[in-house]
Amino acid sequence: MEEKTSNFSGKDFKVIVALMAGYSMVYMDKNMVSTAIIPIAKQFDFSTSQTGLIMSAFFLAYSCLQIPGGWLADKIGAKKVLLISLAIISFFSYMFGFVSSLMLFVMIRFGAGLGHGGYPSSCSKAVAENFDKKKRVMVQSGILTTSGIGGILAFTLGANIISMNWRYGYFMLGTLFLVAFFCILFLLPKDTKLIKQDTKKISFAEVIKNVNVLKLFVIMLLLNITYYGSMSWLPSYLTRTYSLSLGAAGAILAVNSVSQVIGSFLTGVILSKWFVGKQKVFIIICSIVSAASIYTLVHVNSVTISLVLVALIGMFTISAFTATFTWPQYIFPKEIIGSSVGVINTGGTLGGFLAPMIIGALVEAASGSFSIGFIFLAVSILIGGFGTLLVKD
Repeated sequence: MEEKTSNFSGKDFKVIVALMAGYSMVYMDKNMVSTAIIPIAKQFDFSTSQTGLIMSAFFLAYSCLQIPGGWLADKIGAKKVLLISLAIISFFSYMFGFVSSLMLFVMIRFGAGLGHGGYPSSCSKAVAENFDKKKRVMVQSGILTTSGIGGILAFTLGANIISMNWRYGYFMLGTLFLVAFFCILFLLPKDTKLIKQDTKKISFAEVIKNVNVLKLFVIMLLLNITYYGSMSWLPSYLTRTYSLSLGAAGAILAVNSVSQVIGSFLTGVILSKWFVGKQKVFIIICSIVSAASIYTLVHVNSVTISLVLVALIGMFTISAFTATFTWPQYIFPKEIIGSSVGVINTGGTLGGFLAPMIIGALVEAASGSFSIGFIFLAVSILIGGFGTLLVKD
């Protein structure tokens, strides 16, 4: 018998908690490096281009493993891929705390990116396997509130430990990833039986030729250039512009993370109740507000106004991302959720790979000014938002 789609069981909550535990650590890692890079750059005298390379190496590996990770989740089951991913990230988090050269920093972040590559698509696969279609968008949106939860942890707990010693921050992060590993191991149901129930076979070639998959790939690329570009460079922008300490900048960015939690959660509610089938309109509205906030941020000289703008950027950028990331749960069958999300999110991770390097180069070319780089982020999310008009439901 099918359970009522309006209610969540104890088993459902265990699945959600397990997936959120892993995703919280994934986003903590993504956010924490933007804070850690400040004392690392100071200690080893790295330029903005070199620090951008360290951050971009992570996203290059992340991009490379997105499609294989999604394919593996469809073939061997989501739980196995999730466990492998968390084990790899934990190992490289510990290793990052030991190294002292640019090449090793780049290599270790590349290794961490390989681990991260399997998590998003296998998480989406786990949602598709464990929840009926009416619940999936709400569940996926709820899980993506971890973008903010991870940010809060990174900019409070992480920033405070990094201010004492950035190496200790990564030893702590590796331990937290181990905790997430055991949450998945003990709380997520085995997925072997679920895989056998899938009778409809769709080849990967069909997935890659799907026009909607390719369009969403490009849209995610543009949206995530803005999301990861702002995530990577806001700490440096705030500390330089207002001469803030790491702790003070972390407090402002923690507000950004709280707004991301609110944005992700409200996205699920809004899309499930008032914007059903209207993802395009919702994403466009979020893109416009985000772009306007980014543009204004680099043209004001007030910490208070910047605090409000940072919160708006966090809320509406993550809302546009969440609406796009959950869209496949509506328009693709569950048999190819892992593969399709793997392809689409590869666009997103390529955006994360390109953004730190592009912004770093633009800031260096502008003699330390962030204006041109941030305007680039505003234009990127606008193009991505209006690009949704090309997607056919």
